Amino acid sequence: MLRVGITGGIGSGKSVVCRVFHTLGIPVFNADDTARYLMENDTKLVHQISVMLGADVYSNGKLDRTKVSAIIYEQPEKLASLNALVHPATISYANDWFARQQAPYVIKEAAIFFESGSYKEMDIMIGVSAPAELRIARAIQRSGMTREKVLSIMAQQMNDEEKMSRCDHVIINDDVTAILPQVLKLHELLLSSAK
Repeated sequence: MLRVGITGGIGSGKSVVCRVFHTLGIPVFNADDTARYLMENDTKLVHQISVMLGADVYSNGKLDRTKVSAIIYEQPEKLASLNALVHPATISYANDWFARQQAPYVIKEAAIFFESGSYKEMDIMIGVSAPAELRIARAIQRSGMTREKVLSIMAQQMNDEEKMSRCDHVIINDDVTAILPQVLKLHELLLSSAK
């Protein structure tokens, strides 16, 4: 079974592309959703985060993301420490998920494959690329974040050009180029590679 990573910066449209693959019957693992789940449901991880950031980042078992963002903004070094806790837990969870799948290939969606080093566990990397201004507009529309917040997230992620250059394939999601033909072409290629 091939392990395929799909990556791209905030607002690139990774999730849209993954939904198309999912419609084709391909199992998709979303690393960001899993990380959010584990930060509230993995007791060991919850304890580690509470010790590192303070117990008040949790309220009624829910992680207060606004407080976490404020702490990381004031103490940027805490982001690396938080990632050092969350990434291994997410990777372990993903490996268990991969082991249960029966498809010819599976997809793991994550924004920071190259930054975290988890790309090494994938057989093929696919990038989703979109112009910066379009990505900013999408992120603002989707989440209600300010432009400044989106730009700060983009600044923490690998440069899009560099990220795409490291991928085996790139899907253009610029609201002009049709996504479906690109996904179908890759789907056929991945199915034949998985044999």
